[in-house]
Amino acid sequence: MRLCRTWLALGLVPILSAPLALRAAVVYKWIDTDGVVHFSDQPVEGAERIVTSSGSNHGVLSDPAPNNTAQAAPKAATVADIQVSITSPAREQTFSGEDSVTAALSVEPAPKPGHPFSVTWTLNGAPVIEGADAMFFTLPPALTTARGIYTLGATYTDPESGQTKSADPVTFNVLRPSTLSPQHK
Repeated sequence: MRLCRTWLALGLVPILSAPLALRAAVVYKWIDTDGVVHFSDQPVEGAERIVTSSGSNHGVLSDPAPNNTAQAAPKAATVADIQVSITSPAREQTFSGEDSVTAALSVEPAPKPGHPFSVTWTLNGAPVIEGADAMFFTLPPALTTARGIYTLGATYTDPESGQTKSADPVTFNVLRPSTLSPQHK
């Protein structure tokens, strides 16, 4: 009886291990003239041969050969991918006396040379300066002579696509001595 169980056990090993051996398969992948990717278990002229995994990654393709026929074009950066921020003046920065207010804009990633763009600056909602050379400038003293709170904004524009990206506005303070102040000269 013991001998019969041994033969039975040895006979079941190939039967039980068959599904494990069947997991590995050859698949052929190709891209047609319309750019549609196809898979088949039958070889096709110009197809890439792929062997599926026989491990625990059931259904996952492994060891794909590089496909040089249809390289994906690198994604062009759009305005939505760009980070725009005002780096100067700092938030809640205070200017006093005859300090000049310098404005600076940071754009990441930086615009490529020769790629047209435009920057529009606003002070308290009114346009101040616009152009491709407006990444850095000094506010005219006539705009910040009165003491008070000012809000500076900047908008980056790609004229080719018409897309815009605005930086978070920065609020800064201007303190000027009163003409009635004894400290005023």
